[in-house]
Amino acid sequence: MAITTNGAAGTTLALSADLAATISDESGTGAVVFNTSPTLTTPTINRATNNGLSASNVALGTIADNIVKGLNEDINVVASAATGTINFDVTTASIWYYTSNATANHTLNFRYSSSVSLNTFMNTGDSLTVVWLNTNGATAYYPSAITIDGNSVTPKVPAAITAGNTSSIDAYSFTIIKTASATFTVLETQTKFA
Repeated sequence: MAITTNGAAGTTLALSADLAATISDESGTGAVVFNTSPTLTTPTINRATNNGLSASNVALGTIADNIVKGLNEDINVVASAATGTINFDVTTASIWYYTSNATANHTLNFRYSSSVSLNTFMNTGDSLTVVWLNTNGATAYYPSAITIDGNSVTPKVPAAITAGNTSSIDAYSFTIIKTASATFTVLETQTKFA
């Protein structure tokens, strides 16, 4: 069964398993097609106002065996210097970029939002990848401590990370894997961009 809509801005289309939906703007161009599999239950698709979708949310489901092209990923650009504890809310963006030179080693605290823990958001067996971009001047600093929901985590690394790099932007990639309730494996890498 298929459903096609050219609804007004803000139209929400709810699907059940084994349905497909095509959502396009009023002119019928820029269509985006979502095909579900039996593992996708009660997703919600929010239609945007422009040609195609600028934002969508598929909740409580899995998108499998599909090709996704041309995604535009949010980045949180902050004109501040890294210092103290930085609450990295993954609901804000999966990439955070502090553009001023860091002033001290700092702690990155990963959480979903200020009111929802990462432990609550993620299921056991889920993973997510986030990137921290830290700007350094003549003196280099780095995230010397990692916490999830305020609890200390020791990341696994290919080589020990004990400093940042001067006059560069250091990119830290974190793959966070939930292995049990409030239990995470974190894989961290550091890459210098100068």
